[in-house]
Amino acid sequence: MKFKFSLGLVFFCLLSGYLSAQDKTTLKTYTNPLPVSFGDPYILFDKPSKTYYMHGTGGGAKDGFGSYSSSDLVNWKNEGQVYFGKQKGAWGIGDFWAPEVYHYKNKYYMFYSAQWGHNPANELENFKIGVAVADKPTGPFIDMTDKPLFDPGYPVIDANVYFDPNGKLYLYYSRCCYKNPVKSEVADWAKEKGWFNEIEESWVYGVELKPDLSGVIGSPVLLLRPPLKMDDPQAEWESRSVTSKEVNRRWTEGSFTFKKGNTYYMMYSANFFGGENYAIGYATAKHPLGPYKKADNNPILQKNTGQGGGVTGTGHNSIAFSPDGKQMFCVYHGRTTASGSKRVVFIDRMYINTDGKIVVVGPTTTPQPMPLTK
Repeated sequence: MKFKFSLGLVFFCLLSGYLSAQDKTTLKTYTNPLPVSFGDPYILFDKPSKTYYMHGTGGGAKDGFGSYSSSDLVNWKNEGQVYFGKQKGAWGIGDFWAPEVYHYKNKYYMFYSAQWGHNPANELENFKIGVAVADKPTGPFIDMTDKPLFDPGYPVIDANVYFDPNGKLYLYYSRCCYKNPVKSEVADWAKEKGWFNEIEESWVYGVELKPDLSGVIGSPVLLLRPPLKMDDPQAEWESRSVTSKEVNRRWTEGSFTFKKGNTYYMMYSANFFGGENYAIGYATAKHPLGPYKKADNNPILQKNTGQGGGVTGTGHNSIAFSPDGKQMFCVYHGRTTASGSKRVVFIDRMYINTDGKIVVVGPTTTPQPMPLTK
C-alpha cells in the first residue's frame, strides 16, 4: 500500500505541476465523496449534448432509478426519477439495481436488474436483467418488453454491455450467490473452523448480445470466479468476507469491460457489497469472451482504514473520461465515517502504466485537481 500511495502522490504532483504551469490562477479542486448518494454508479457521456449523466442504485428513487447530470464530472444536478418500476408492462417488482445507460442507434437503452414477478418456485432471489428505452438520457425509460432480456435458469444481476469495434455486442453479468454453493479450500477451511457449512459464490459470465438488444446469441461463457485454492494469489483479498467471518459468500460482480490496444480489461468487485471489504480488481484477455487472467496487482482499490483513512466498501465501478478525453476516472461507490451505511459516489483518477497494469489513485478524500477541460 505504501508503494501505491507513493505512485498516487507522484501522479498528483505531476498533474498539479502541469496545471500550475498552464495557469496558476485557475487551479480548481474537488473533494470526494461527491454529494450523490448512489450505489453502483454508471456514467454516460452524451455526445449530442456534451453532458455527463450518472445513473445508479437508490439515490432517493422509489421502485426505479434516478439520474444526475454534469458538464465537468464534479458538479451534479439532480434530474429526478427517470425509470419507474410500477409502469404499465413492467416485469420487475422490486430491488431495482445497477442501471447502465448507453446511447445506441439514436436511442438510450437502460440495462438494469430487478426481482422478476414471475416466480412459480417462490425463490428468495429471482433477479433478472431487463432493458428499457428512452429518447433522452433523462427518460422516461420504458421497458422494451414485459419480461427480462433472458433467463439463464439462475438469478443474475449487474449487466454491463461492451460495444466491440468489430461491430459485435457483448453482455456481461453476475450469477448471484443464491443456491450456488461451491467446494473449495476456503469452504473446507471455514467448515473446519465451525463458521459456515458451505460457501456460496457469484460468478461473472459473458455472452454475445443481439444487435437489436432483444436477446442473447449462444450460451453464456464463465469468465471469472473466486479462486479454488487458498494459495492462489487472488484468494486472500477475494475471500475476506469469509475469513473475517462476515458471511458465507464470495462475490465476483459489478464487472466493467473496456479495451486498450489489443487487450480487453475487465474490472470487477469482490466481497460482501454491504461490508467494509468490498474491493476492486481486474483481469485481462485477448478476446471479449476470454479466457481472462486476473492481474497480479489486485486489488487496485480497497478500503483505506489501515492507512488512517475513513473509506470502506469501495466497489462496483464504471469508467469516465475527462471533458478533454485524455484522463480516465474510476467512478465507484464507497462508505465513509460520515455516510455510515449509506453509499456515496467517488471519482478518482486512474491510468494504465507502461506494463499494462491499471492503477487507481484512490480512494481519496483530500482535494484533487479538477478534470481537464481542454
